[in-house]
Amino acid sequence: MRSGRRPRGQVRVPAGTFAMGDAFGEGYPGDGESPVHEVRLDAFSMDATAVTNAQFAAFVQATGYVTDAEKDLSAKDFPDAPAEYLKGGSLLFKRVQGVDPFQCGTSGNLPWWKFTAGANWRHPDGPASAIEQRMDHPVVCLTYKDAQAYAKWAGKRLPTEAEWEFAARGGLKDKPFVWGDEERPDGKIMSNHWQGKFPERDSGADGFTSVAPVKSFAPNGYGLYDISGNVWEMCEDWYGLDYYKVSPKDGPIGPAIGHDPEKTGFGQHVIRGGSWLCDEGYCFRYRPTSRQGLDTLTSTNHAGIRCVADAPAPAKK
Repeated sequence: MRSGRRPRGQVRVPAGTFAMGDAFGEGYPGDGESPVHEVRLDAFSMDATAVTNAQFAAFVQATGYVTDAEKDLSAKDFPDAPAEYLKGGSLLFKRVQGVDPFQCGTSGNLPWWKFTAGANWRHPDGPASAIEQRMDHPVVCLTYKDAQAYAKWAGKRLPTEAEWEFAARGGLKDKPFVWGDEERPDGKIMSNHWQGKFPERDSGADGFTSVAPVKSFAPNGYGLYDISGNVWEMCEDWYGLDYYKVSPKDGPIGPAIGHDPEKTGFGQHVIRGGSWLCDEGYCFRYRPTSRQGLDTLTSTNHAGIRCVADAPAPAKK
């Protein structure tokens, strides 16, 4: 998008060069957070918050759009899928007891995730839930296709993961968190993430035990709220485990195809920022360098979207 004015609700992120990747050795070896490499970006604008239920509802009302989680799948297109998985629905987190998360591997069959028919953006905790009292919460239970559709309608686009990381740092250089050096400066919890024994109990010490309303925590240096924790945010790039080894310096846009650990044939796109399910022990991913993949057709109640727009072209003299 190129126009003379910044879309409503966005903040400007200046052009710049930065060292992208984990320089502190806190990343997960399989996530591809290294090697650290220099990246140069043009200026752009980014939504100050994740897209909310109210914003997504306006899109649906204007267009009649139906999300992937609201549609049943065809047995012809997915002949190997169990019948219950062909129903419209989404993956929802469920607290479970007696589980050591470090012994569960990294497959798509983690015991705290349950496919729930009837779960979608309107019913993010299952068919009995609703969003009428959550219009200022990030919209969740969307697929990459849904995110693309919203961004196009809004006259925006999804960020590249390089843009996302640069923006998340908020002008800070070589800091492990979007707010600085310490995970809890003066004991203060700085974002919505898990405190307690994962995946059994979240104490809610940060004030929340699920998705929080946007602007529940202070913004970073660029004015971006909840860029750490709360919900993962989808990026335009395919997710490549080794992409940092070959990433170009100028405006990298990711590999040609995504990592496909579940052999779905669709691949994964990058998600960034961590979520309300990340904890300091098992899932320490509410850091600006953290990255993960999300299957193209998968929707969950811990992933949302935040859009960007190209900076307006300089005025002619």
